[in-house]
Amino acid sequence: MIIEKIWSLLEKVTDPEIPVLTVIDMGIIREVSEIDGMIHIDITPTYSGCPAMNMIEVEIKSVLQDNGFDKVNVTTVLSPAWTTDWLSDEGKKKLLKYGIAPPQGTVIDKSELFPETKKIACPQCSSINTEMLSQFGSTACKALYQCLDCKEPFDYFKCH
Repeated sequence: MIIEKIWSLLEKVTDPEIPVLTVIDMGIIREVSEIDGMIHIDITPTYSGCPAMNMIEVEIKSVLQDNGFDKVNVTTVLSPAWTTDWLSDEGKKKLLKYGIAPPQGTVIDKSELFPETKKIACPQCSSINTEMLSQFGSTACKALYQCLDCKEPFDYFKCH
């Protein structure tokens, strides 16, 4: 029962870079356990060195402590490495609604081997008449695209 309560509380912790996504949506919570009154939570960063992880750890502890769980240990686990395959379907829908194109396909992306870049649907008008402007968008885990129909620039959450 305690573990279910913890998972429920973790739904309140959002990504500081993409506030519409919870840590549950992102799939970065690897394990939740309770041993002798100490809550242990393992988290995996979306990529090593992600600057948001420190804030996420602080938020996890804060939410749990605000709800009576005073002993909380958060551990960063790097293996296995996080992939966009861990994003929930709900998280992908939230990204799209927020204006970020969710990852398409799986982490096995061979597009770099071919001269033509992947066609990503515009989150504003759904057109696939888009082009990549930069491999890096507002954060390192996103690429910058532009829709050639509605002219809106948008981030694409890269597969990795």
